[in-house]
Amino acid sequence: MFVHQFRFSFKDESTEEQRAEVLAILRRIASVDSVSFGAVGQNLGDPVEGLTHAYFASFEDLNAFERYLYEPVHLEGDPQIVPHFKKLAIGPEMSDDMDPDLNAKVAALHERKMAKYPEWGALMAVVPEMRFV
Repeated sequence: MFVHQFRFSFKDESTEEQRAEVLAILRRIASVDSVSFGAVGQNLGDPVEGLTHAYFASFEDLNAFERYLYEPVHLEGDPQIVPHFKKLAIGPEMSDDMDPDLNAKVAALHERKMAKYPEWGALMAVVPEMRFV
C-alpha cells in the first residue's frame, strides 16, 4: 500500500463556486480506478499552518500510483485546481512497503512526469507557498 497526501488552502480571490469546483475535481481524481481509497475534506491539523483542506489517495502499489499520475482525469484536473492553491504542503507519503529505495522510486516517477509534461512543472510554480513535507 502506498499513500499520497497533500494539504492546502485556497487563494483569497478564489470564489466559493471555484472552491467547490476544485473540491469536486479532487474527488473525481481520488475516485479513478488506480486509487484504492481516496478522501477530500477539511484539514484537521494545526490551524496555525493555514492549511484548510486535505487530499488523500491510497494505491495498491507503486505501479497503481504511476497509473494515477497519468490518468486523464488527473492530467485534466491539475490545471483547473492548482491555480487556486495559496499554500500547498505535499506529503509526507507513506507505505507499508519497506523497500529502502521507495522514496527515490517515487521521486523518479514525478521526474518522468515532469519530463513528459514540462507544463506540469511550470503549473506547480504558480503556487505562492509550496513545500514538501
